[in-house]
Amino acid sequence: GGETWQMRFMSRALALIGAASAAFVQTPAAYGRAVGERTAVQMVAPLGDMVGQRTKPKIADSITDLIGNTPLLKLSKTVTGLDATILCKLESFEPCNSVKDRIGYSMITEAEKRGDIKPGETTLVEPTSGNTGIALAMVAAAKGYDLILTMPESMSMERRVMLKALGAKLVLTPAAKGMGGAVKKSEQIVASLGAKGKLLQQFNNADNPKVHRETTGPEIWADTDGEVDIFVGGVGTGGTITGCAQYIKPLKPECQFVALEPVSSPVLSGGKHQGPHKIQGIGAGFVPGNVDLSLVDEVIQVSDDDACATARELAAQEGLMCGISSGASVWAAKQLAARAENKGKTIVCIIPSFGERYLSTVLYANLWEEASAQKAEPLE
Repeated sequence: GGETWQMRFMSRALALIGAASAAFVQTPAAYGRAVGERTAVQMVAPLGDMVGQRTKPKIADSITDLIGNTPLLKLSKTVTGLDATILCKLESFEPCNSVKDRIGYSMITEAEKRGDIKPGETTLVEPTSGNTGIALAMVAAAKGYDLILTMPESMSMERRVMLKALGAKLVLTPAAKGMGGAVKKSEQIVASLGAKGKLLQQFNNADNPKVHRETTGPEIWADTDGEVDIFVGGVGTGGTITGCAQYIKPLKPECQFVALEPVSSPVLSGGKHQGPHKIQGIGAGFVPGNVDLSLVDEVIQVSDDDACATARELAAQEGLMCGISSGASVWAAKQLAARAENKGKTIVCIIPSFGERYLSTVLYANLWEEASAQKAEPLE
């Protein structure tokens, strides 16, 4: 009806403190789980048709049915002496091993629902730092789309080979131009394709935060029983942190959302992009249209070295193989956990991708060399 956003927010806030009966609160479609004393309430942003799966099927009909519903892992050996709980949201468990599987799925399926694209007719085009491209290539292969991807030449070799293996056409752009260069090239390609070309544009596409608002955020809320106090995530497109905040903030306004960016690209903090950095997938060099900074409580800058050192430590000490931006995420979570005001709090940090995608990069280049030089030992 004619109720305002503020009125809806107030009724939600009252419901949270138990002053309003649950009858005032609508459950999100297909997601009616009550959490502790709180009832899962209507989300701030418009719902539309829910995208993605609420539960993992026993037997999936398509690889896309297995996207989402990723586990949380509590860190132990790498966080000794810290008085907060750090939980890792393992997006590395997605079918193609990154958080981007969610948006690869949502951007294609939502465009199909609107009638914007059709398999066999539309050629999809996208600028990517790798993982979105891999996710799109997986979904495009499953659904039968042609896909052209533009990617900076500085991204890992694993990414290039994965994209080709999944049947996508890959166009590389100069490293020095960063993601901006890949975006520009994708716009040129889609212009040359005319009516059959479709640019999905993850940086501005509303179906990106939508899938996180409707799956990632609700999963974190349910799996922590609403006990999440701080959310930590790197900003590539801004979709993960924005969508999760849109779901969790109305339920728990005091939950803090902390965004991460590379030291050399402090654009969210109002600084200038100073050129390439090693944290693949975050720090695009511009403020993405999909990041809602009004929902972000703090921005932390992470150095390449701290991100890499933390990722290596997670593999060696927790058995958690993860990428460079995952290292950034846990490094920042540990800084937050060390603050006196965060004693006893629960911090959820996003682990965006699996470590095997980074074997050829600065993360594991030394081990790659060591392993390449290794010789067989003679048998006695």
